Amino acid sequence: MNTQEQIHYNRIAEAIDYIRQNFKDQPNLDEVAEKVHLSPFHFQRLFTDWAGVSPKKFLQYISIEHAKQILKNRQVSLSEAAYETGLSGTSRLHDLFVTIEGMTPGEFKNGGENLSINYSYAESPFGNIIVASTAKGICYMAFAENEQIALQDLQQHFPNARFRQMLDLLQQNALYIFTHDWSKLDQVRLHLKGTDFQLKVWEALLRIPMGHLSTYGEIAGKINQPNASRAVGTAIGSNPVAFLIPCHRVIQASGTIGGYMWGSTRKTAMIGWEAAKTIITD
Repeated sequence: MNTQEQIHYNRIAEAIDYIRQNFKDQPNLDEVAEKVHLSPFHFQRLFTDWAGVSPKKFLQYISIEHAKQILKNRQVSLSEAAYETGLSGTSRLHDLFVTIEGMTPGEFKNGGENLSINYSYAESPFGNIIVASTAKGICYMAFAENEQIALQDLQQHFPNARFRQMLDLLQQNALYIFTHDWSKLDQVRLHLKGTDFQLKVWEALLRIPMGHLSTYGEIAGKINQPNASRAVGTAIGSNPVAFLIPCHRVIQASGTIGGYMWGSTRKTAMIGWEAAKTIITD
């Protein structure tokens, strides 16, 4: 999947990684452009087309200071903040249209032998992805640098399921989330294998508005398990549906981005991209 969009994202990711590692030196446009082998003009245009803001502005959105300010200024609960910040425009909330249904023991019997799963590959602003669905909803979405490895990872989640490469309506509807034309987006259904605790954590993640951030401790409080921050972190790390379940919006209380299953650079890109889209359109 060596498409032009993937090439562009790789360059953006390289630039973001360089900015993150050298933020104390405040690298200028020429320096960052040189690192990604583009002229300053072309880099500025590419970055702005992708993020919607200049590299300089984007740097502000991914700074620890910006993250701390978001956390500090939110004086209401996640659910209250959700309804206050996003009932229109591109900042509409995940919890308005994404629902989770847990798989029954029978559906996942013997490694999913009773499941028929369709899968396909697609592009996103953050790299190529693999997305898979059962008859009830999306069961898996992950960033995929290599199609074969991505398929193997999917099959490890459901070792005895029947797989067919096919883009179905469930997948198409879910992929609208990357276009931001959410007027076309019907309710997205997720059909997930997880413990009761994991499902509660993933549902709590859906209530974090786009462009906002939360902490592991806050999520633990939201599920009435205030002393379970470590377990919450483990559940977040096992999230099987990238981006749709926004585990990238959970950071450390210090404002540090923290780890991410699909790479901290990609997590940084997603946080900055969402901040830019929300601030511009709200």
